[in-house]
Amino acid sequence: MGAETCEELFTPQAPHISMALDGIEIISNSSGSHHELRKLDTRMAMIIEATRKCGGIYLYANQKGCDGDRLYYDGCALIAMNGKVVAQGSQFSLNDVEVITATIDLEEVRAYRALISHGLQSRLTPKYERVHVPAELSPDSMNFDMKINPSVPQQLKYYKPEEEIAYGPACWLWDYVRRSKGSGFFIPLSGGIDSCATSVIVHSMCRLVVQACKEGNQRVIEDVQAVANMPQGWIPTSPQVLAGKIFHTCYMGTKNSSVDTRSRAKELAEKIGSYHVDLNMDSLVSATISVFEVTTGRKPVFKIFGGSNIENLALQNIQARLRMVLAYLFAQLLPWVRGRNNTGGLLVLGSANVDEQLRGYLTKYDCSSADINPIGGISKSDLIRFIMWAEKEFELPILKSFVDATPTAELEPITASHVQSDEADMGFTYEELSMFGRLRKVDKCGPYSMFIKLLHIWGDKKTPEETADKVKNFFWYYSVNRHKQTVSTPSYHAEQYSPDDNRFDLRPFLIDPKFSWARQKIDDVLSKLRTDETLSTMTVD
Repeated sequence: MGAETCEELFTPQAPHISMALDGIEIISNSSGSHHELRKLDTRMAMIIEATRKCGGIYLYANQKGCDGDRLYYDGCALIAMNGKVVAQGSQFSLNDVEVITATIDLEEVRAYRALISHGLQSRLTPKYERVHVPAELSPDSMNFDMKINPSVPQQLKYYKPEEEIAYGPACWLWDYVRRSKGSGFFIPLSGGIDSCATSVIVHSMCRLVVQACKEGNQRVIEDVQAVANMPQGWIPTSPQVLAGKIFHTCYMGTKNSSVDTRSRAKELAEKIGSYHVDLNMDSLVSATISVFEVTTGRKPVFKIFGGSNIENLALQNIQARLRMVLAYLFAQLLPWVRGRNNTGGLLVLGSANVDEQLRGYLTKYDCSSADINPIGGISKSDLIRFIMWAEKEFELPILKSFVDATPTAELEPITASHVQSDEADMGFTYEELSMFGRLRKVDKCGPYSMFIKLLHIWGDKKTPEETADKVKNFFWYYSVNRHKQTVSTPSYHAEQYSPDDNRFDLRPFLIDPKFSWARQKIDDVLSKLRTDETLSTMTVD
């Protein structure tokens, strides 16, 4: 029996290769592999391929739970033999510890390795020092026990990305609230899809907690009584009952808000059982503008009424930042309002998705500033697919109206000819932002190399000039808004292209947004394309 550790499994010259060639039959791996969307198949494939190629038994154990930071370790222990899975643990659960077992026949490993090529390569492999212990894995008595049967190979279980979004961040939220001794969560529920998705993830958490209580998980029962500030013996009977104790939502409307978003927020709160508050904050906004007007003698107006761009932006930011102030006020005092004295405050949830953070399409110190953000590493496209899945899986028909609605910040006045749209404001679709994010971080592309890739990817969709403008504008906005990520709310890490400044994106936050060299290279390519000149790397330089 031998061991490799965590990331060694993913290295080109993984230790299990030389171990297997040296005759080691059982290899263990104590791993700390965190969850990312669509990552489990990579991890499982590496383990299965290791035993399919080399033969042997692989015992894989992984951490479970929140690391007290942005990561969630998703367990999914595995026992594989000769390229087949014989036992698999759960990927998402509220159990602190999970043990899986399998009965295997070591003779199958020896038979599997009885290949000429295996023997030839084993002559060149390093020799590992043997440490003998007074224990026998397969005592002779077991060889004649007819009650012992080898474990039957099974199919790997994978969750769809929509399910991963439902369960991964939900488990992370539960770990966070119980370990921080909080009294629950608070979120400004705007009636848009981002705060909707965050609220549905909390609903999913409540479902997992209730199910664990029904299964008799004593640790979860004790934790839920503490978080909900309920006496010993109390057990939530439904997700709605639990949400009514620990989840608080608030619609913070202004004269720029629509009837549709207000009604959607109210109905969703009713369906998931949250304690819901509905308010108008126009008086706060007017008072703030009045202070500025009295002090400076100038009154800003929205662009559609003749104001400048900077006035328009400032008036939107006032509303957004006041919502953050109100969110923390209500999060601190709502438990007191409900008669829960001497308890911890509510954790404020942010709901800015990864694409908007990457683009910088948010107000610094607005409702994106919170205690934690369960969707800050998830793309808008994935969130929409998650909501469509949850509509049926969680039996929440109201969710369809969130998907059908045009994403809007509702910070500008609504008129007969103007309704604010997120994608129009940003200058990008959410699909485009997801593409930019992956190319920039995962594929390590700068402006020029991204442009070259997109020339081929978008060749049948956009002209070279359109692609160039998109790339230049993306890097401009990414650069000028990098400062916002220095104070980004800690977010659940679900995508490799997270722009989280504190851990996953270590570029400077003061960058020349022009990228002059790259822009010149892009312009040279465009110029030569217009003349049908043969292009090569040398002719562009």
